[in-house]
Amino acid sequence: MRAVRFFVSDGSMKRYFITGLLIWVPLGITLWVLDLLIGTLDQSLMVLPAEWQPEAWIGMRIRGLGVILTLLVILLTGVFATNFFGNKIIGLWERLLIRIPVVKTIYGGVKQVSDTLLSGSGHAFRKVLLVRYPHAQAWSLAFQTNVPDEVARALPDEHVAVFVPTTPSPVNGFYFYVKKSEVIELAVPVDRALKYIVSMGVVSGDPRGSQ
Repeated sequence: MRAVRFFVSDGSMKRYFITGLLIWVPLGITLWVLDLLIGTLDQSLMVLPAEWQPEAWIGMRIRGLGVILTLLVILLTGVFATNFFGNKIIGLWERLLIRIPVVKTIYGGVKQVSDTLLSGSGHAFRKVLLVRYPHAQAWSLAFQTNVPDEVARALPDEHVAVFVPTTPSPVNGFYFYVKKSEVIELAVPVDRALKYIVSMGVVSGDPRGSQ
């Protein structure tokens, strides 16, 4: 009887282990985030009366029904807000909120940001730029935003507003103004630039290959 022995070098074991991690870590984090998101949205069912909740008439708890309810509420709210009477009521409600001292600051700021990011007419992250940051010999990816009229009038030359996100969390960063002549505009979509930033430059490729 011949004994068969397998010899695996330490280098091969390390390579196999890292390859396995590269497969399971993104999948595990994705499933964890989805589970957290679905669990959070399922809490929206608690706003329903006890006799209206699915468990009362189905007899069991079904995960994901809160997601459907949340999406339905958002959709119906959009339909309501786009008609004449709904728009008037929403406008009245917003005018009431901005009269409350503390609420005015919070709601007004959040609404301005959400209108810019989510509205089809908004101009959030209009272009991808290269700017010299954090010193004159370095270049960083940045997104062009809007220059307030007051700032534009105060500056002697034409400037652009840029947001330099941090890596790997692009929700944080630095916002400042740079001379338009001192930035380089890139022919790169915003979503691809965000991938570069989140992956710390690991994810890259020919732009023509992702069209």
